[in-house]
Parts: sequence; C-alpha cells; structure tokens
Amino acid sequence: MVFRKLRRDSETFVRMFRKSKRFSEISAACESLRNTPLVEVFLAGYEELEAQLTSGSKPHNPGNPGSYSPTLKTINVIQRALSRASSVELTKLERNMSWLATTASVAPFIGLFGTVLGIITAFTGLGTEGTATIRAVAPGIADALIATAAGLFAAIPAVIAYNYFVHQLKEFGAAMDDFSLEFLNLMERTFS
Repeated sequence: MVFRKLRRDSETFVRMFRKSKRFSEISAACESLRNTPLVEVFLAGYEELEAQLTSGSKPHNPGNPGSYSPTLKTINVIQRALSRASSVELTKLERNMSWLATTASVAPFIGLFGTVLGIITAFTGLGTEGTATIRAVAPGIADALIATAAGLFAAIPAVIAYNYFVHQLKEFGAAMDDFSLEFLNLMERTFS
C-alpha cells in the first residue's frame, strides 16, 4: 500500500513538474506531495540551484547597476546534491528490508533446528522403549517435521515479499535518477 501511494504521488509530481515552467511554482506545490521521494530530490536540487543563482548573479546591463542576470556557476554541484538526495531517499525506503531478508534467510534454519531436536527426541524415546518399529518412530519424526514446515511457511512468503519490494525499490531508484536528469536538463535550458 505504501509503495502504491508513493508511485501515485510520484506520477502526479512528475506530471506537475513537466507542466510547470518555473522552479518556484514547483517548489510551492511540493507541500501537497510530501509522500514521494521525488519531492526531496527536487528540493535538494532547487536549494542548491537557488544558492548558486543568488551568489553568482552578475550585472545584466553595465549601464544599469540595478539589473542583474542570474548565472549558474557549475552543474556538477547540483548534480551531486540530486544524487545525494536520491541516495538518502532510497535509504529511507530500504530501512525495513533487512528484517524481511533476515526472516527469509533464518526461518528455514530455525525450522531445521527444531526438526533435528525433534528427531533426537524421537530416537531417544525409541531407545528407551527398546522396540524399533515404524509405529514407535513415526509419530516423533512427524512431530519433528512440523518445525521444518513452520520455518518454510515463514520463509517462502518472506522471500517472495523481499524480491517484490527490492524490485519496487529499484524502480524508485531508477525514477529518481530519471527525474534528476530531467531536472538538470530543464535547469540547463533555463539558465544556460
């Protein structure tokens, strides 16, 4: 559900970004779409852009001292700000993935451990009874295998969910990279 909302808000933000002609308009509209990581990427790039434009303004018309033209110092600094913001946002999205990965990888081993303990108990009981028939061993082994089934029951959905969410995170990472490039293109067209 969270990823669905993020995707919907991201699509809305990208449509708004593409329609708008001014960065200030986009910045003002960001408050309503705070659920998308693209907003934070945009705000990081916009903040760096504003810092460069305000510190790098040069006289537009030497005859008119009040007339200034905004100039862009370097695009690399803005590109690094966008990249850093993308990395931070992706890290935020990934924060609970380690629990899912741990569940997926550890649950079968916990089940196997339970099975081994159950089989040990079954054979210990068999040794004390003194009879070596399948009727004496089968119930203990069947009980022991329940632990394996429980471990797999936890691990299989965790692996499926983990793979699904990793795919979603890769898509968001690609979307942030694409947006960063689009931001840089618009910035270069506007200020170069």
